[in-house]
Amino acid sequence: MNIITERLILRSWQEGDAADLYMLARDVDIGPRAGWRPHDSIAYSLKTIRTIMAGPEVYAITDKDTGTLMGSIGLRPMIERGDGEWELTFWIGKPYWGRGYVPEAAVAALRHAFTELGCASVWCTHFDENGQSRRVIEKCGFTRMPELDRRDSLSDGVIHQLRVYRMTAEEWSELHG
Repeated sequence: MNIITERLILRSWQEGDAADLYMLARDVDIGPRAGWRPHDSIAYSLKTIRTIMAGPEVYAITDKDTGTLMGSIGLRPMIERGDGEWELTFWIGKPYWGRGYVPEAAVAALRHAFTELGCASVWCTHFDENGQSRRVIEKCGFTRMPELDRRDSLSDGVIHQLRVYRMTAEEWSELHG
């Protein structure tokens, strides 16, 4: 299934995306902001597509006119939080920063989450130092849940402060009814 916006098509990842994914995800300014290491080969990008990006609600963000791969956005059930609780994740390649693509993709993914998947709440997080993700989350209308903030250590051994946000189906309806 594709999700179409004014400028974007959110579509399933394909193995043929590996080289383009590698070109974006090898940038040291991308992965660490989102909690993963930069890709070191096309083979690693292909493995990522076959595993992490293979989820049913994980989408490649592509340009509607050219089909160019720009990033990724995904929804995943948060079993640990309960039925109907999902998490929104996203990243976009540096050449596409600052153009409003991620908020556009996120609003479309949230619409899908609340109207088609029947989510009760969607959660989202960012590392304290990632102001760009914070701005996207705020633009979308998430509510900060500071009591749930936590420190998180990644495989790089660096401790990050993780900020936690939530949007309920009711809040979505009030914002986008």
